[in-house]
Amino acid sequence: MRSILSILLLFVCSITYSQTTISGSVVDNNSQPIPGANVIVVGTSSGTSTDFDGNFTLTLDQNPPFTLQASSIGFGSVSEQVNENNQVINFILEEGTSLDEVVISASRTPERIFESPVTVERFGLKEIKNTASADFYDGLENLKGVDVNTNSLTFKAINTRGFATFANTRFMQLVDGMDNSTPALNFPIGNLVGMNETDVQSVELLPGAASALYGANAFNGILFMRSKSPFDHTGISGYYKQGITSQDAAGDNTYRDAGIRVAHKFSEKFAAKVNFGWLKGTDWVANNMQGKPGGGATRASVDYDGYNVYGDEVSTNIHDASGGLGVVPDVVVSRTGYNETDLTDYNAESVKADWGLYYRPWASDFEIQYVGKVGTGSTIYQGTNRYYIDNFTQQQHKIEVRNDNFFLRGYVVADKAGDSYDMVFTGININRAFKSDEDWFGDYISTYAGIELSGNPQGLTDEQKHAAARAVADNGRFAPGSTQFNNAFNRVIQDPDFSKGSQFKDASKYYHADGNYNFSHLWDAIEVQVGGSYRRYSLNSSGTIYTDYNEAIEYSEFGMYTQLQKQLELNESLKLKLTGSLRYDKSEFFDGFFSPRISAGLTVNENHNIRASYQTGFRNPTTQDLFIGLDAGRAILVGSAPTNLDRYVRTYDANDGNRYTQSGAAAYNNSYTQSSVLAFEAARKTGTPLAEASQLLRVGNSNIVEPEQVTSFEVGYRGKLNSTIIDLSLYYNKYKDFISGENVIAPLYGQVGDNALSVDAIDSDDYITYQTYTNSDADINSYGGSIGLSTKVLNGFDLGVNYTYTKQDFDQAAFPDFRTNFNTPEHKVKASFGKTDLFKNFGFNVAWRWSDDYYWQATFGDGDIPAYHTLDAQLNYRVPKIKSSFKVGATNILGDEYFTAIGTGYIGSMYYVSWTINNL
Repeated sequence: MRSILSILLLFVCSITYSQTTISGSVVDNNSQPIPGANVIVVGTSSGTSTDFDGNFTLTLDQNPPFTLQASSIGFGSVSEQVNENNQVINFILEEGTSLDEVVISASRTPERIFESPVTVERFGLKEIKNTASADFYDGLENLKGVDVNTNSLTFKAINTRGFATFANTRFMQLVDGMDNSTPALNFPIGNLVGMNETDVQSVELLPGAASALYGANAFNGILFMRSKSPFDHTGISGYYKQGITSQDAAGDNTYRDAGIRVAHKFSEKFAAKVNFGWLKGTDWVANNMQGKPGGGATRASVDYDGYNVYGDEVSTNIHDASGGLGVVPDVVVSRTGYNETDLTDYNAESVKADWGLYYRPWASDFEIQYVGKVGTGSTIYQGTNRYYIDNFTQQQHKIEVRNDNFFLRGYVVADKAGDSYDMVFTGININRAFKSDEDWFGDYISTYAGIELSGNPQGLTDEQKHAAARAVADNGRFAPGSTQFNNAFNRVIQDPDFSKGSQFKDASKYYHADGNYNFSHLWDAIEVQVGGSYRRYSLNSSGTIYTDYNEAIEYSEFGMYTQLQKQLELNESLKLKLTGSLRYDKSEFFDGFFSPRISAGLTVNENHNIRASYQTGFRNPTTQDLFIGLDAGRAILVGSAPTNLDRYVRTYDANDGNRYTQSGAAAYNNSYTQSSVLAFEAARKTGTPLAEASQLLRVGNSNIVEPEQVTSFEVGYRGKLNSTIIDLSLYYNKYKDFISGENVIAPLYGQVGDNALSVDAIDSDDYITYQTYTNSDADINSYGGSIGLSTKVLNGFDLGVNYTYTKQDFDQAAFPDFRTNFNTPEHKVKASFGKTDLFKNFGFNVAWRWSDDYYWQATFGDGDIPAYHTLDAQLNYRVPKIKSSFKVGATNILGDEYFTAIGTGYIGSMYYVSWTINNL
């Protein structure tokens, strides 16, 4: 018994002895505490982070001696030796520069941004906490070379180096390695179902092609958002933000944004976290009453088609519709539309949650993760039409196995359209619920003709005759807010048949797997990485978006890549870093593509780095390019996958009294260019004989879409001159087989080029307008550059300025029917000024942006975007005792409203206060 007690006592003593506790603090060189600094035992995964006062305590099952290292983003790391239990260590970290920050995205391996082989922008914890924007995602707009097109209060579209609408299919967005593009739309929808501010570790952005490492979708830029690990960042943190949005059209409306993060490290082997976020406000009201080009300019015009008025897209030539009555004028008349404000409540809302379980079976860097994300919300999306995305949901589920040298992950992304609907077709079909198009135009024509045939006894002007005809045709029309209107509205938005409804139905998804292995730990001669990916799409819109009328459309693609990297020390002051990458991608519909990238970076005297790169990129046609089959009113959108062309089939009543059945294939094998048809119609209106006018017609017959390619050349410089950081880049992009939409017109009868029946069909308005998805034969190039300067002035104030130049090289006049959607200002200037510690615990930041005017080109509408500038500002105060920081901020503080695209609401101002707790 005594022996047993002795053994137990010895065992307890050994346990007690093996428990080592270290405490201390981490401060900067001005003795200011650094909250959230990482303190780890070198060579292990054991560690902790400092609290709001910069203090830490670490207890572990390891006997001294060992080495403890403290680090924080924006500071250099410091190591200290631990020699005894209960030792107190106070770290002092020297503030670094932006060049010292570590990025992963540029080469899929950690490296200083200073040595990155390509242009990369980073938005870290310091920038997130100090941004003057309403949230971190909006703050990305202050990065050089970045445009943020505002679709909605909750839907922002990032654009780098041009060629983007709100449907930016050339840009990719990854959240913890998962692509969060919507399966139905095939592009990111901002941060609507993204990441909570309190969980963001860092944001990295690569402008330009990145296909060599990230595949087909990383064609014109890629955004990486990385969250905090529950092993490193534990506890409960949260924020609450409230304020108002202010806009001339909408007035002042309440804005609320809240989020909470709960993370716990149960042991060295297991940790978990949960995030929840909620945002609610009133969207920017769109009330552009200007008429679209080609129609009347104001509502007084008989053929008016307003940008934000819906239902007036339905029009007809009343002379032709009357059967050629001589008393009826040869003019186009449109139905009376409803304002967008009648068709949506402008509710902007986002509710999102995510959770993660993290297991390290050997308490090392080997980790198994399960991460789930779900988000729902309401927003406005502008594509071919304006859409109210209501109660939309998207979820993601990922399982990942990783360590410092490899990862293997698989995930699924699924969406549901909820109660989403097309506002244009809502207006059209509320009108039709009141009175059919045939009856409405019949009443209009009979009233106008009756006035003429009666000898016009009241002596009405032509304008008054049209007004009288419209009044009769509109008699009994459903007034907005009336019971009849509300009943019709509710029926229409719940009906997916676009001949009488406007609802979108969708339950699409895609499955994705990718992996990467870095062999650098096995040998020192050269760093080698290999990896690959696989994706399978399953489109299921029940025929409301795609031609998936009877079953889901499924297809797949895969890719594989390798990268070699070698650093050479030429002498004491010169280091050369060489990187070469090669990727192969294959879609089941197209031949495979190789995407190489080579780059070189020369470091001179530690403070200067010169880089040059050559790379190619490509992107496969999107799900919409391939499988869309959607009547958008002004045109029918038909994708060009071989199986898609004959799936879209409709029957039309022609003016010759017959009915004709036409498939989407007509757009690609029996069509005229839209510009030539418009020229033909203009000539006929001036009395040009049919035979002569027919010579203006040009065969359209768009080519079947193929993958798009880009060749990119880039040079750059990063360096430090005294206290000033310089980051300069220049690029030139050459595109081949550029993908975009092209409008063509297919006659209901005859064969294009026959100079007979097809011409008669065009002359009789017996034709269908299609938007095809095809490649340009034209040379399309773009070039530009950016320069950023950052420094400290006036005894510690942060000053940053950047300038971006972007230019497209494309002959639009030679290809009038092809649209590149460049949509980027030629010149942009941005500046920021602030200080994190103006005095103890008090800081501020001011951000100013100026954009040159530019031409917006998209299927919804084209037009000039005037130059604008905007000023954002914030004041913040930290209260360490309650681990809190308070912020007062405003965006567009000068109140000069502006817009970034034709058809959207003007962007007003936001004023807010926020309280953030325990977000280290």
